[in-house]
Amino acid sequence: MGICIPQRSKQNWICFLVLFIATDVWGSNICTSRGASTCKQCLAVHPSCAWCFQEGFGKGLSRCDLRQDLLSAGCPSGQLEFPTSRLDVTENRPLSGKGSGSSADATQIRPQRLHITLRPDDSKRFTVKVRQVEDYPVDLYYLMDLSFSMKDDLARLRTLGNDLAVRMGRMTSNLRMGFGAFVDKPLSPYMYISPQAAVDNPCYGLQTTCLPQFGYKHVLSLTEKVSRFTEEVKKQSVSRNRDAPEGGFDAIVQAAVCKEKIGWRQGASHLLVFTTDAKTHVALDGRLAGLVQPNDGKCHVGKDNNYDMSTTLDYPSLALITEKMSENNINLIFAVTSPVVPLYQNYSELIPGTTVGTLENDSGNVIQLILDAYAKIRSKVELELLGVPEELSLSFNATCLNGEVIPGLKSCSGLKIGDTVSFSVEARARGCPEEKRKTFTIKPLGFKDTLEITVDFECECACQAQAQPDSPECNHGNGTYECGICLCHQGRLGPRCECAEGHYSPTEQDNCSPAMDAPACSRRGDCICGQCVCHSSDFGKVWGKLCECDDFNCLRYKGELCSGHGACSCGFCQCNSDWKGDNCNCSTRTDTCMSGLGLLCSGRGQCVCGSCECTQPGAYGATCDKCPTCPDACTIKKECVECKHFKRGSLFEEDSCARICRDEIQLVEKLEFHDKNAVNCTYKDENDCVERFQYFEDASGKSILFVVKEPDCPKGPDILVVLLSVAGAILFLGLAGLLIWKLLVTIHDRREFAKFEEERSRAKWDTGHNPLYKGATSTFTNVTYRGNKE
Repeated sequence: MGICIPQRSKQNWICFLVLFIATDVWGSNICTSRGASTCKQCLAVHPSCAWCFQEGFGKGLSRCDLRQDLLSAGCPSGQLEFPTSRLDVTENRPLSGKGSGSSADATQIRPQRLHITLRPDDSKRFTVKVRQVEDYPVDLYYLMDLSFSMKDDLARLRTLGNDLAVRMGRMTSNLRMGFGAFVDKPLSPYMYISPQAAVDNPCYGLQTTCLPQFGYKHVLSLTEKVSRFTEEVKKQSVSRNRDAPEGGFDAIVQAAVCKEKIGWRQGASHLLVFTTDAKTHVALDGRLAGLVQPNDGKCHVGKDNNYDMSTTLDYPSLALITEKMSENNINLIFAVTSPVVPLYQNYSELIPGTTVGTLENDSGNVIQLILDAYAKIRSKVELELLGVPEELSLSFNATCLNGEVIPGLKSCSGLKIGDTVSFSVEARARGCPEEKRKTFTIKPLGFKDTLEITVDFECECACQAQAQPDSPECNHGNGTYECGICLCHQGRLGPRCECAEGHYSPTEQDNCSPAMDAPACSRRGDCICGQCVCHSSDFGKVWGKLCECDDFNCLRYKGELCSGHGACSCGFCQCNSDWKGDNCNCSTRTDTCMSGLGLLCSGRGQCVCGSCECTQPGAYGATCDKCPTCPDACTIKKECVECKHFKRGSLFEEDSCARICRDEIQLVEKLEFHDKNAVNCTYKDENDCVERFQYFEDASGKSILFVVKEPDCPKGPDILVVLLSVAGAILFLGLAGLLIWKLLVTIHDRREFAKFEEERSRAKWDTGHNPLYKGATSTFTNVTYRGNKE
């Protein structure tokens, strides 16, 4: 019944009213209604319950009641059992600012030790602060696949040692580097066994020489001398195995657990760089070679620096690798070629603290890949829980940036070196273990620093230590006198064990019925000596003064009592800490609704009972992240660019930039191709400038925004240029007009001249018929002349 009280939903306030109605009817509260018959049972009812162990305490009153009610009833405060939950900070060194030099004293988590005392179903809240200090020492162990296909990668690595040290030196002044190599187990069917020449030289028949196949060999312990790293790498040669997968997982475990051989420092960041271009064998693959003994996760590197148990133990499992990475505070970096990137991304999801990078075919980008992976590791803080007892439940709230609280999270990302984040942790006791003191650890992944928490489960009453077996107070030794009451021996009943089973009295029988006509003991028990002895049930426990309570008549959901997320108590579901509702089917967690953008339900819905109910038209998906009709990624990330880079926009004004935008901003001169999944975006800002950025999300889910430093902004008019342009335009138009006029006149003159020439060529002159011409003489005819006939 008491679970209804602390909730805040509308339904649970109704349950709260039902509780008070029940209180009026039965004259009881959460402490008295459970029928606790011993002090220990009383403490388990509710943290507000107390027990009065005063001898002869008021007849008819319950010894298990609220503390104030017992005091009001006359129980002396000195005879009350009312242990309270407590929290004591036993070690609380301040966080360090830098980690240069010896980092043994650098502190990155605060506090370091806590002691908590908890009553059943009670809780205590504490705060954990974490800071990644600047200039923290780094141990980098380079673990390389030396199979034949990595021949060109080895040649490139021989020239990269100094460059890697120089560029890593910009992040830390205390760097140590080491080197190891692996191929595969030297057994058939993983290696060539025939002819004998192929055993000594696996590259037999390829017109070249290779080293004999080996499993894992440690080449160089971690050292500050970079020249030693380069020298040892130059001495290495490739080998060759028969099948496609390699034995890299063997090498990972040995490099992690052989701490003295490798030289891992306690106060340093541990980076294990694993490079390969192939798949890797996993647990049970060793059965192909008859290896049935599981990998024991112990160091088996001998004096010759070779893995001695390569031909005896099976390959390690992912669970074993996860365990060893956590135990030794190692961050694993998978630097693999593009064909096997999806496989190792799946591995990284199962191994916390692991990153994956795409390696070029000749490992040319390995330095940048390591730098990016290290920056990614340092930009995230994630808490890891080790050895938490089953009887204890933990819930987290993260305060990452700008003081905004994100419920349900135990990690923060998008951080810079030196940033401090905090986590509010609530520890609640869900039961009482046999061992009343338990210790567990909270640590950030990859850190040496830890918070050690000791929990004392306060399940026993102090008065139990003074118990008197076979006490004369219990009818001449028929029971044990403990905490003010008699715990009767088998077959004895009554407040002082004065009654034997089978004794019957009509007067006492009336004490077993709430009313005269009501059935005795709710028909679920026998009335013996005026007390109800409840029947046992195959369904569960029956208890109460009148056997009115049980732990199996509660609401169910999908066939599960209290949905499987709570305990049934006298008809009401007592929900676990992360659940609520009448049948405990409604989750109070919100991290299950958190999208990759850092928004509840992607800002397109409501988180109801741990699941998203999409309210934006067209939105769907587990976190409402899919929405064909909603704004695209460019539109969404535009606001993050505005608030994080330019310090403006609606998110900046609402002071919600840090909570919503967890992207890492990187300024670039121009956009380049980073990945096929990268999205190039362009928009105009309030100044009409064109802003360009690229949105890219890597394999671990971290989003990066590459923003062009200088936007393309329109420039104002230049007066001199305008005047010169106008004058030039006028001059140009004038000259153009003159030229056009001159051209037209010339064309016209030429046409007239051509016409003249044409007419002149057609003209004809005839001087023989000039009517104005007269000769020099005139001739007349004499009409009378007849002529001379001679």
